Amino acid sequence: MLSTALRNVLAHKARLAMTVLAVCLGVAFLSGTLVFADSTTEAYRAAASKNFDGIAVTVTAKESPPRAATANRQNDQQNDQQNEQQDSVLDDALARTLAAVPGVAAVRPSVDGSAVLNAADGTPLHVRPGANLAAAYVPGNDGKHSNDGKDSRYPLIEGHAPTNGDEIAVDSGTAAAGHLAIGDTITLAPDGPAMTKRLAGIVTTKDTRVTAGGTLVLFDRATAQKLFASPGRYTGIDLSNAPGTDQFELSRRVTAVLPADRAEATTGTAQATQQAVYVGTLTRGYAKMPMVFAGVALFIGSFLIVNTFTMLVTRRTREIALLRAIGASRRQVVRSVLAEAFLVGLAASAAGFLLGLGIASVLPDLLSTDGNALPHGPLVIGPRPVMAALAVGVGVTVLAAWLPSRKAARIAPIEAMRTAQQPPTGRSRIRAVTGLALLALGTGVLISLTGAKDASEENLRSAMLGCGVLVVALIVLAPLLVAPVIRLTGRLAGLLTGRPTGGPAGRPTGRFGITGHLARQNALRDPRRTAATAATLLISTALVTGLAVIGNSTAQALDRQAAAGLGADYVISTGNTTTGVDRTAVQRVAGTPGVRTASAVSDSTLFIGGGVRTISGVDPDTVNDVMRLDFVSGSVKDLGPGRIAVSSTTARENGLRTGGRVSARIGRNQDVTTYTVVGVYQDNPTGHDALGARNDVQQNSFKPGSVQRILVRTDSGAISRTTEDRLRTAVGNNPLLKVQDRQQLVHEAAGTMSNLLTLMYGMLAIGVVIASLGIVNTLAMSVAERTREIGVLRAIGMDRAGIRRMIRLEAVTVAAIGTLLGLAGGLFSAWAVGALANGAMEQYSLALPWGTLLLVCAVSLAIGAVAAAVPARRAAALSPLEAVTEA
Repeated sequence: MLSTALRNVLAHKARLAMTVLAVCLGVAFLSGTLVFADSTTEAYRAAASKNFDGIAVTVTAKESPPRAATANRQNDQQNDQQNEQQDSVLDDALARTLAAVPGVAAVRPSVDGSAVLNAADGTPLHVRPGANLAAAYVPGNDGKHSNDGKDSRYPLIEGHAPTNGDEIAVDSGTAAAGHLAIGDTITLAPDGPAMTKRLAGIVTTKDTRVTAGGTLVLFDRATAQKLFASPGRYTGIDLSNAPGTDQFELSRRVTAVLPADRAEATTGTAQATQQAVYVGTLTRGYAKMPMVFAGVALFIGSFLIVNTFTMLVTRRTREIALLRAIGASRRQVVRSVLAEAFLVGLAASAAGFLLGLGIASVLPDLLSTDGNALPHGPLVIGPRPVMAALAVGVGVTVLAAWLPSRKAARIAPIEAMRTAQQPPTGRSRIRAVTGLALLALGTGVLISLTGAKDASEENLRSAMLGCGVLVVALIVLAPLLVAPVIRLTGRLAGLLTGRPTGGPAGRPTGRFGITGHLARQNALRDPRRTAATAATLLISTALVTGLAVIGNSTAQALDRQAAAGLGADYVISTGNTTTGVDRTAVQRVAGTPGVRTASAVSDSTLFIGGGVRTISGVDPDTVNDVMRLDFVSGSVKDLGPGRIAVSSTTARENGLRTGGRVSARIGRNQDVTTYTVVGVYQDNPTGHDALGARNDVQQNSFKPGSVQRILVRTDSGAISRTTEDRLRTAVGNNPLLKVQDRQQLVHEAAGTMSNLLTLMYGMLAIGVVIASLGIVNTLAMSVAERTREIGVLRAIGMDRAGIRRMIRLEAVTVAAIGTLLGLAGGLFSAWAVGALANGAMEQYSLALPWGTLLLVCAVSLAIGAVAAAVPARRAAALSPLEAVTEA
């Protein structure tokens, strides 16, 4: 039976080719996303990780405890200077002391920070948290070449090292990405005001944070110390150990010579462990979404596999009956079919894995955007993608072939005497009861979500369950719905069947005449096969439709939300709470021609009720001119020291109301303070989760006294390129800052959703490809089964064009069934799931993207027509005499 299975595979290799290709694509997508996820995770790890090779111990200054807010606090600049003086223990004297510790092989002092720079065209270059490194070029840092004037960590390849405060050096990758050349004047910002420097040198580095897509800027030592530490001080001192010296023992010796209250020693192993935990937290869920769509692709592909093997078994009924007649047992027949599936799955898995490597290599470029480029790195091919490719490719194929194999085993020897097989009608009481029960369960779960008030994790799981059950119900009921759906297609069905309303039932008329009537009958001949073929398009259409409706509705809600919350015409922002706008820039913006109001906003974190929220420090006198705040109770005018206002969501989740009191802390302040709630306002993205007086928020910010946003109101609401250029000039073309008008903010808010939908559409395209393969496969085998019938049609006068038209119309009919059922399921799911977004976003309302929906319908029908091209050509090429005489 094994040799029989192998012979059958070779004999039917053309018919199995589509199945191999479908499994190959599913495996390729799965293995490709696994490799992509592993590679990108490793690239992110590299981009966020410092290389600790050769570092046995690192000495750093101890941070002083965060100070609580006090009423008589001095200005923040004086406090920052005091902190610098307190933490200034890392100097050349300490470096010499550490070099004398037994077991220390080399001492590498460093001054590290961050800096963002503009490319040659003036746009910020690769801005990403943790990826924009800055450091001091420190000659002789390896402890061996103290007089050669070179820093071995950053070998020069062009120009010279920075020697004064007007010069910088960058790595070769940064120079290439920004089109920078020696002698160029570059605008950059370490943290605060922008500055201009001349590019003096280009270096190379092995730092994975840079090689994975980050940037590196090198200053001379004095300038770096002034920017990131204090004059004559370092941010860290790395030590390497001599052969035979354990790093833990070295750490103990180093600790003994350090001032215990001002510096500490950490082993390289401990640093690597801490870093691994941090990076693991950042990348933990990165591969979940691609895996979901890989599962969807395999789920769709399984229908093609089941359909193919079912048709093969039906086609080989007489052959299998003869095997049974000559003594083959049912178990042997099952094993034979499963052996064929195993061989098909094995070949498809191998091909799919190789194709998956190609997918993994191009995904980073396809999924990167201008504002969020994925880090670069080599492909990481571990055992997991290989085992998954084999297990899933072979497993899915064998599992999908199990039901057809059981059907084959039930073929009796007497079947060998029959000349034709009667296809199943698709009617089954068990199928109907099961499908209706699943339909009731899925719709019930989704309808129960219409009263949801938020998009909690529990509600999202319920929504996914309901959508999944609904799609499965439609698949189960599809064979029963084939005939009704064809009748309900209205005018299109009338054209296809040739029986428009009012025409004689026995005389097909209409645009397609008899060919349309035959196409309809062919689609109805085997409802199960038609439904299984349409199921692939059903799933893809339902997913695309649901995502498109939810995405369009959410994007419009974000547009309305951004417009509702913002009264300013321009927003100048840093993008995070750890950096700030230059204080003098606020004054320059206020003095810019055409600016009526420039209101500074300080953003920080608010720790309240066990959660973390964002609080905005505003000026109560000018905030109403730049924000559109809708207070449910209270007023923004009552803000002041110890008094805050909260959004409706924050109030609801923490049980707050106007006049109440709440314990919370802001930013780096470790002391819990009792605040009075002076107002509750409708959720507002511009005002964030809470509002406080700017001075109250500033003194506790991570960057004390800083401003994170400037909301600008222009004269008469004027928005122009000239005004934007003036504002950019006012902030010194600082690459840390974004200058955006209202439309740009709305576009950015919708951009995240747009990028997410683009990613989903791209991944779901695999389902469309598999669907087209299913239609090609079904029609090809259908043509083979109907060879005699086609020969008779040709013999009685139907021309080749009529045969081709009949096959194409049959394919379009199948595609229309899947499209209509998918549209129904997707629209209903989007309506039900939209309640979750409506509970979390007040401006959300269902908005159908008519253009996208029409495009989905057109593409689905076009897939049917295109997929039928080869089978239709083959059918039309049949010789009438040979077809009629074929056994």
